[in-house]
Amino acid sequence: MREQREEFDVEVGETVGTPLMDLAKISARNVDVFYGDKQAIFGTNLDIGKNQIIAMIGPSGCGKSTYLRCLNRMNDTIQQCRISGTITLDGEDVYAVGQDPVLLRARVGMVFQKANPFPKSIYDNVAYGARLHGLASNRSELDDVVERSLIRAGLFNEVKDALHKPGTGLSGGQQQRLCIARTIAIDPEVILMDEPTSALDPIATATIEELMTELSDNYTIAIVTHSMQQAARVSHRTAYFHMGHLVEVNDTNTVFTNPEHQLTENYITGRFG
Repeated sequence: MREQREEFDVEVGETVGTPLMDLAKISARNVDVFYGDKQAIFGTNLDIGKNQIIAMIGPSGCGKSTYLRCLNRMNDTIQQCRISGTITLDGEDVYAVGQDPVLLRARVGMVFQKANPFPKSIYDNVAYGARLHGLASNRSELDDVVERSLIRAGLFNEVKDALHKPGTGLSGGQQQRLCIARTIAIDPEVILMDEPTSALDPIATATIEELMTELSDNYTIAIVTHSMQQAARVSHRTAYFHMGHLVEVNDTNTVFTNPEHQLTENYITGRFG
């Protein structure tokens, strides 16, 4: 560990970047993640601001997705995964005893790398969460939830005459927007996105990026991306991970034009990764 600390010039447990204090929607302090005996995340401190988009970048296997899944306890589903430290949502410890992960995931929704619509109609895909959480008391209210969510996801005009056709029949970009509509139908506070456009063509990618910008007016968004261009286009802040360490986090423009750490500069300029 001493060698790793010297290499990164970032002490485990040290705050990287300027804390957002009362502006933070999610705050992490001293977060370590282990898969069995292997440590995947080292002493991470990171604030995610309200109604901001933060992009997490770094080489493959650096811990970006592992860290993202900590924020809504998706790592709970991995038997060998162990997490220490503190992660709070609006000051509330998400790993506190008695915290219901299902209710947490209603507040912190997730969109995955590969679009995963349910084998149901477009309508039922979006209505699923509202039904599960009792957010609509009758069919009219449910119709409103579905329509509003599809409009927010920029998909309603394309599917309004096909709501009862299978969601799996949509194009890749439409399926991903359907998954976003399904996520926001339960009105989360935070949306996590793990490589949401990696399987999409440039036109569909641009549509999703525009949607992220619009959604940040109402939601806090954390995105993992391998595309530095995407991070530069859509995010307010960027966090650079390397070998399980959070090396640097700052305003996106600062990270890309005047990074504080040599490792960040090396990655951005293509010298490794």
